[in-house]
Amino acid sequence: MSALKLALWAFLSILGAIALAHVTGVLNPHEKVNGLWLVVAAACIYVLAYRFYGRWLARQVVQLDNRRLTPAVRLNDGVNFHPTNKVVLFGHHFAAIAGAGPLLGPVLAAQFGFLPGFLWLVIGAVLAGAVQDFIILVASMRRNGRSLPEIAHDELGSVTGTATAVAVLFIVVVALAGLGFAVVNALYHNGWGTFTIAMTIPIGFIMGFYLQRFRPGAVSEVSVLGVVLLIAAVLFGRVVAQSSFAWFFEFERPTLVWLLAGYGFLASVLPGWMLLVPRGYLSTFMKLGVVFLLGFGVILMAPTIEMPRITAFAHGGGPIIPGTLFPFLFITIACGAVSGFHSLVSSGTTPKMIEQESQAVVGYAAMLLESFVGVVALIAASVLIPGDYLAINTTLSAEALTAMGFAPSRIAELSQLVAGRCTARRAPAGRPGGAVSLAVGMASIFAALPGMSGLMAYWYQFALVFEALFILTTIDTGTRVARYLIQEMAGRVYAPFRQINWLPGVLLSSAFVVGSWAYLIGTGSISTIWPMFGAANQLLGTLALCIGTTVLIKMWKSPYLWVTAVPMLFVGVITLTGSYEMFGMFLAKAGTLAAGQAFALYLDAVLVAAVAVLGLIVLSDSMKQWYGYVVLKKPFTSSEVFATAGGAAAGRRQTVIGTCDDPKHFRLPSGGCC
Repeated sequence: MSALKLALWAFLSILGAIALAHVTGVLNPHEKVNGLWLVVAAACIYVLAYRFYGRWLARQVVQLDNRRLTPAVRLNDGVNFHPTNKVVLFGHHFAAIAGAGPLLGPVLAAQFGFLPGFLWLVIGAVLAGAVQDFIILVASMRRNGRSLPEIAHDELGSVTGTATAVAVLFIVVVALAGLGFAVVNALYHNGWGTFTIAMTIPIGFIMGFYLQRFRPGAVSEVSVLGVVLLIAAVLFGRVVAQSSFAWFFEFERPTLVWLLAGYGFLASVLPGWMLLVPRGYLSTFMKLGVVFLLGFGVILMAPTIEMPRITAFAHGGGPIIPGTLFPFLFITIACGAVSGFHSLVSSGTTPKMIEQESQAVVGYAAMLLESFVGVVALIAASVLIPGDYLAINTTLSAEALTAMGFAPSRIAELSQLVAGRCTARRAPAGRPGGAVSLAVGMASIFAALPGMSGLMAYWYQFALVFEALFILTTIDTGTRVARYLIQEMAGRVYAPFRQINWLPGVLLSSAFVVGSWAYLIGTGSISTIWPMFGAANQLLGTLALCIGTTVLIKMWKSPYLWVTAVPMLFVGVITLTGSYEMFGMFLAKAGTLAAGQAFALYLDAVLVAAVAVLGLIVLSDSMKQWYGYVVLKKPFTSSEVFATAGGAAAGRRQTVIGTCDDPKHFRLPSGGCC
């Protein structure tokens, strides 16, 4: 390493340490923190982690080798397998993993204070989330792009494979319910937002037909068309909201649930090019553009963080998330630090698009960028006065919040700024789910930019559209993924279900998925749905890290098992502890309600128990096999495929460990990363 590079890394390390000292209160502990310090600390840690830990994982642990042919090259069919430019590959992978979780989770977790959430976002992403995404991506890439359940079945047997398949289906349904709940509360009696979001559906159709039928390959034209129409929908939305037609877009919550379910069903059964793909493409512009604009706003305006470092709710009894900081902080943040959902992408489309093995580092890098999105969302929520933040994210009265020690301060002023001549029904207060408070915080930062002070209402609706596009992209994609899973499992009973395009199977499986998450939205609340989503997501993360540990064993990398085993154990303990506490809370609350109202909570308790049981089955079965492979030196087989340009055959490679192997020891990172 040259002296200049060494000086650069030293400078970033010192700058990151100073920023982190301000964030944690080591420096100026009695002063409010500037949001700029959070951005600087996170950015420095991410860059250093990618440069050193990420490179060490790539070079020493999995040993990426460009001499090995990837599935995109060997199996290139121009449809599912195709080599992709590394920049486009990164954009695809980030767009696929970056749903609404890193936006909403950190916002809801701000109830405990900004510091615990910030630390877990950064540390969890570097040591757990990014490691999981990267290891699973490499494992799938070296197994012809096979999915996570298929890898689990091949490497760990039918028990863990089946448990993984069930867990994947469970997390998708609960995740869609949690994200859909946020959309419903954001659009409830919001004619402006509802009109704008509704218009994105015909915009998606126009973009799809334009690119598929009228002007194939005209990506630039359809991009400009989509962005112009979206901006027009945002601007015209205010005209509609103030007109005599506003009532047509001001829906009650149950109506919004049905409309959302209808959209999910439509996106699941229609051809992907018609609605799913163009809407996802449109949302990518919004994702990257708004995130960087918000980061620029934080850097330029350096807003003060009003939320305390740690609140009294760390001990439990919070009005948003009722549990204690451990384990509910980690479960609530979910996707921003560790997301089992990412393992579906890392073993889905991305491994089929990698041209050279060295490009697999996008798995580590994209997770760091998503974690940065979570940090920015946390800042946007934390610039609000705590009383106003709680007034938006709960339905408690101002008197009740004042009694807790968090009196609302500017909620009436904020309501006037974001809703104009607002009524009680259109005010942002009393809209749980995180989406509205994030939109208000984002609008506050944007409106503070030079020349933007009078446009807060537009920024607020723009932020809601931004979040809703994030969420709806996850809803339509997730519904289709769950449909595939159900068809695959049902195909074991009735063969025609395995035909992805068999219309009765498509309709029945889509209806089942949509009905499941719509029911959870209609009968639940954010205090029940989001922790369930977090627990299910962390369970899948545990399973992915568990499978990653097995993959390392079968790569002869037992000395490095700690890179996946340690975060797996931590996330596993979080999931099981949280599931146990939620099970008790659901049963206790159900006992105070009438039979009809209690049914939904009893169902939630059963689902949470299922999460815990699945986790225990997978962990116990896997550890039993690890003991046999590592300690007892039992022989094993691996489904890894090895092929080079020199003509090595691609196929199933059998790997056997003999009892005479030299003993291996655990190794910590050293050398080779520079």
